[in-house]
Amino acid sequence: MNVLVVGGAGYIGSHCVRQLIAAGHRPIVLDNLVFGHRGAVAAGIPLYTADLGDEVAVGKIFVEEKIEAVMHFAAFAYVGESVNDPLKYYFNNVVATLGLLRAMLAHGVKKFVFSSTCATYGVPAGMPIIETMPQAPINPYGQTKLDIENALKALAHAHGLSFAAFRYFNAAGASEDGTIGEDHVPESHLIPLAIDSAVGKRPALQVFGTDYPTPDGTCLRDYVHVDDLSRAHIAVFKHLEAPGAALFYNLGTGKPTSVLEVIRAVEKVTGKKVPHVLAPRRAGDPPALYANSAKAVEELGWKVKFNDIESIVATAWTWHQARPDGYADR
Repeated sequence: MNVLVVGGAGYIGSHCVRQLIAAGHRPIVLDNLVFGHRGAVAAGIPLYTADLGDEVAVGKIFVEEKIEAVMHFAAFAYVGESVNDPLKYYFNNVVATLGLLRAMLAHGVKKFVFSSTCATYGVPAGMPIIETMPQAPINPYGQTKLDIENALKALAHAHGLSFAAFRYFNAAGASEDGTIGEDHVPESHLIPLAIDSAVGKRPALQVFGTDYPTPDGTCLRDYVHVDDLSRAHIAVFKHLEAPGAALFYNLGTGKPTSVLEVIRAVEKVTGKKVPHVLAPRRAGDPPALYANSAKAVEELGWKVKFNDIESIVATAWTWHQARPDGYADR
């Protein structure tokens, strides 16, 4: 299919573009490059630098490229920023996304894959998290994702839109060949922060909270490789053929890893010490978040290739060694 990848120059989107190519599809990238990188887009892939909420510009892409399906990754995703500037998040993550959906329907495109998040669950009552657990976000970022999930259900009912919403846990790692990877400004993900501290690019890593009810007192999270995430997005295509399909899936390994375990994995893979300091808990950090992804395994045949933290860290280290300054376009 001709697949419009909105946010396809970003971290997860660029990896999904590579997986689309490998699966025989034709990706077309739409990215305003606020957070995306031209260097992350594979050679020969059309790149349109417009905003997802620009319905005129988006409509032209649908016509010119004969778009058949859309994947949407272009959300703002800094939890703390969403608390301090909620309007920024509602306008981009909700208003602009609704404009994209309206443009889709206007051009008869009714297959949509949405990048959602485990943040829609808020602080869950138990672990591991399954898709039927209550959703009660505790920050505007998670709420904006849930708002779009609810809009998608309404559009499926009213217009026959077929969609899949993937609730990610902690996306991590980089392409195995080291050609694309994480390059966020500012960086907020633990693995690249730990690597940067290990090589002296950043000061000592802060470990927020060591008194959680976990085996070593630090937070437990579910780290899932970015290429494993991407493969699920393509595996769902055949399930979007039925009009009005409304699908929700968790994507995680189901293996919780603590902050200190991540630090030890980075030290083992890189052969360097990760200087770190202990700091108080951050407000709103649950002790543990990890997934039950059995539904994606059973319905999509999804298989996790990178099923341990060291293998994920190894790909991130390969990327860092190949591109120590990232895409160097900021």
